[in-house]
Order: sequence, then C-alpha cells, then structure tokens
Amino acid sequence: MKFNDSSARSDGIDLLYLYYTNPSIQLRNQIVELHKGLVRKIAYKFSHKCYEPYEDLEQIGYFGLIRAIERFDPEQGYALSSFAVPYIRGEILHFLRDNSTLLKIPRRCQEVYSQGQKIRKELAISLDHPPKEIEVANKLHISLEEWQATKLAVQNRNPLSLDNTASNYVNSPVTWADLLPCHHSMALQQQQEEKEQLEGAISMLDDKPRMAVELVFVKQLTRKDAAKKIGATPMTVTRYLQQGLQQLITYLQPTSIATGS
Repeated sequence: MKFNDSSARSDGIDLLYLYYTNPSIQLRNQIVELHKGLVRKIAYKFSHKCYEPYEDLEQIGYFGLIRAIERFDPEQGYALSSFAVPYIRGEILHFLRDNSTLLKIPRRCQEVYSQGQKIRKELAISLDHPPKEIEVANKLHISLEEWQATKLAVQNRNPLSLDNTASNYVNSPVTWADLLPCHHSMALQQQQEEKEQLEGAISMLDDKPRMAVELVFVKQLTRKDAAKKIGATPMTVTRYLQQGLQQLITYLQPTSIATGS
C-alpha cells in the first residue's frame, strides 16, 4: 500500500510539472482525476452544513480544483492539495451564497421528499398509473399528513415575488422585500468568506514573505520591529513584503477556466 501511495504521488508530481511546462486539457483532466478525493472530502463536509445536494457541491468543487491546477507552480515546493483547498472552498461558498434558498428546512424533510419521489416513479411503473398520495406515504412508512407536510415544506422553498404582501399592519402592507436580510449582514458574510480565502493564501507563501506579511499587515508591527523578529534588516523586510504581496495577488486573482472538447 505504501508503495502504491508513493507511486501515485510521484505520478502526480510528474504530471504537474508536465502541465506547468506544457498545459493541455488532457493533462489537466488526469490531475483532476488524481485529486478528486480532495474535492469529495470538502463537498461532503459542506453537505452537512447546508441543504444543497452533495452532487452539486462536488461538481462546483471541481471548478475550484481546475482553477488551482491552472495557477499552481510546482517549483514553489508546496503540495497541490494545500494550494487547492482555498479555491475549492471558495467556489462552493460563492455557489452557496448565490444559489442557496433563504428558507431552510430540516434535512429529514428533504431526505423523505427525495425518497418519496423515487417511490412515486417506482409505483407509477408497477401500478401502470400515477400512485395516490396515501400509497406513497404507506411505502415511506409515514402518515399521509406527514407526507403532505413534507411536500409543502419543500415546495415552499420556491421563490416568491418580492412585491408579494407578507403581512399587514394597520392596513399597511409589508412585502417580502421589506423582510430581506440587511446589506450589513450580507457584507459581513462576504468579508468572512474573503478572510478565509486570504488566510489560506497567506499560509502558502514562502516562509520569510509569509512572516513579513503576518507581522506587518496582520499583527500591524512596524517594519523595524518585524525585522527584529525575523532577524533581518527593515530593507529586507520591505523586499519580503513585496514578494509576499505579489504572490498573494497571483493566488487570489480570478482566472478564466480553460475549456476544450
């Protein structure tokens, strides 16, 4: 087993060097195949924190992996897996922010509804006609009332017009738009996502540039004090900062995903 793992890592490094010097869709797809376990692991963790299907999260995660592969420099000395994590997480977080429904329902409701839809198709084939709701509920081993409540909960996730009236207070209508989360809360959520991506990128900097960036920009030390901690001159710290910032720009700058047939 150890030999196989070592061989797989060696093959992955060779492919990364080949792709870095002569990129192609075929090589990129081979690298994706070798690292699909990383995408599945991250998607699996997110699937237990949200209500989006695991399969959708996995597919979105692959876009992040592809972005990481296209920007990865094997000569820097760190592993692709560490480099790719912020990209995979970032793609999934953006997907959840842009596509998740505001109304969350219990996971059991979604599981029962999904199972009920499968049972409905199976019964339609075996009975040769659309099944009754009570027949679906019986197959699920739940009451008709619980099955109907489950369907209603899932259906209520569908978006409504923001101009629809949610309630009335002394003949003054309140629309759904009035009940939307404030911009401040949404900005805080986006800041948290960007912070996580920045922290991941900083962790992948070379040692000295990383120390300089953390001391000066995170801990807000002067360059003179940072130089004492690093064991260098302030001028050298300035050079480390320039290197670190350039690397961060490279890691965090969006790039388009190459496509091919």
